[in-house]
Amino acid sequence: MTALAADRARYDRATAHLDAPVAIVDLEAFDANAADLVRRAGGKPIRVASKSVRCRALLERALAKDGFAGIMSFTLAESLWLARSGFEDVLLAYPSADRAGFAELTADPKLAAAVTVMVDDPAQLRLIDAARDGDRGREEVRVCLELDTALRLLGGRVRIGARRSPLRSPAQVAELARAVARRPGFRLVGVMAYEGHVAGVGDLLAGRPVRSRAIRAMQAAARRELAARRAEVVRAVRAVEPGLEFVNGGGTGSVQHTAAEAAVTEIAAGSGLYVPRLFDNYTSFSGRPAALFAQPVVRRPGVGVVTVLGGGYPASGAAGRDRLPVPHLPQGLRYDPQEGAGEVQTPLLGSPADDLLIGDKVWFRHAKAGELCERFEQLHLVEGDRVTESVPTYRGEGRTFL
Repeated sequence: MTALAADRARYDRATAHLDAPVAIVDLEAFDANAADLVRRAGGKPIRVASKSVRCRALLERALAKDGFAGIMSFTLAESLWLARSGFEDVLLAYPSADRAGFAELTADPKLAAAVTVMVDDPAQLRLIDAARDGDRGREEVRVCLELDTALRLLGGRVRIGARRSPLRSPAQVAELARAVARRPGFRLVGVMAYEGHVAGVGDLLAGRPVRSRAIRAMQAAARRELAARRAEVVRAVRAVEPGLEFVNGGGTGSVQHTAAEAAVTEIAAGSGLYVPRLFDNYTSFSGRPAALFAQPVVRRPGVGVVTVLGGGYPASGAAGRDRLPVPHLPQGLRYDPQEGAGEVQTPLLGSPADDLLIGDKVWFRHAKAGELCERFEQLHLVEGDRVTESVPTYRGEGRTFL
């Protein structure tokens, strides 16, 4: 029996008492992935990206391990909820326009001490001040500045990387740092730079060796350029605020590279705990799929085909085949190109279909990590061939932040 066949047998036994659709996290794989992230970080703490986990119990599990410290959240409402739940170090990774949230943040000393907000424009500071609730809104706001990490070529005519912050040069970041320092009610505590074109883009594409080499060349150039520029930015910001608490960088796909930069004090990672399908194509590391979901076989339309219930859970990003979940177990199933992953039913083709019976489970991997949790209220935690605990996702706790 192959390792994948053994996994399928374990998962089927563990969930035999549960009807599909069902989602699981294999705790042995989760813990092994966490240990690998810590190894790659080389002693620098890892801040867990909550959008890639979206389950408080598993955030707590990761943070209980040596080498992990703090959360990187994705909305202000989520940040406040996590802080109220007892998480004491929450960095909001994206600017917010949530006026009600800022009113709550600036009125509560516990929340203000636990949550750091992201800023890349003076207008965001003005929005926060306008949201303060009179005399109640006097709490100091912890601020992090975000640096644009995109690689620019041909004099800036070619841009590679996400369109995030407008702050690119050391002078631009230092200017905003001075604006924060001058403004009462704010304290600059951090700098963040997320190199998504390195951390989130696989460099070993199956059947595409030329493109893979081009991606590796681009990423090597991007790492060199960003390392030099990030160091200059941090020096410029520390000249304004010598007490800067942290410099955050990285992502699952670039942990070891970013950790090697002296200017970086902590690494962000989250997807590497679940290892969704988009993280299969890296030369620098490999992980174990930990988060999976199963759909039940409900039809057998003919030889070499079964139909499962639902399964059309596409991931965010530019639409394409790489955003679809992938049939994982049993091995050898594929989508019908005329139907793909359907909202209500999904035909699957391949010889393994002939061994599947009505009611059997087909196991899938989502393209991205935490987005799976928007589809399920519970994650069933598997150890060996048993479900040892069932824990709510954000959705299961009635929290849908985006």
